[in-house]
Amino acid sequence: MLTWIAENIGTILALIVVIAIAAVAVAVIIKDRKKGKSSCGCNCAHCAMAGSCHNKSKATGKSTKSAF
Repeated sequence: MLTWIAENIGTILALIVVIAIAAVAVAVIIKDRKKGKSSCGCNCAHCAMAGSCHNKSKATGKSTKSAF
């Protein structure tokens, strides 16, 4: 068993790094979703789902915030 691990240590370490990167990516996606962020680029003029994913004020570019 130790011989096999010694022969494949490079592959094992690369696999551990890939798994760690994937886990961090999933954690960031989950964290962003909980905060209400999305992966949308907000270029609704070229999006087939423009009317569905954002409310009308975001889709038209008008701000609902007051200037004061």
